[in-house]
Amino acid sequence: QVQFVESGGGLVQPGGSLRLSCVTSGSFFSIYSMGWYRQAPGKQRELVASISGASTNYADSVKGRFTIARDNAKKTVHLQMNTLKSEDTAVYYCNKNPPTTNWGQGTQVTVSS
Repeated sequence: QVQFVESGGGLVQPGGSLRLSCVTSGSFFSIYSMGWYRQAPGKQRELVASISGASTNYADSVKGRFTIARDNAKKTVHLQMNTLKSEDTAVYYCNKNPPTTNWGQGTQVTVSS
């Protein structure tokens, strides 16, 4: 079963940047479509960015501010988050897209002054 370990979250002021990383296990990583998801308090988990091959897609709320990238050799997927807003505050998770039921612990991102 594929495992996901997220890191890179933290507390940042509005307008700041963070880079999240997710290391995965298992074989055939390069053929997976991968996604970054987030769950804010009291809200459902949502897909914010996905990457399949060289093709990327973003939720409207993060388009132009977030960039997803992958390193197949290291079985890692990153999320560069710029111009962060308070509404980006959430726990961020990576998973396949569509997701498996095996979620990692996530990484907390808090955007606050």
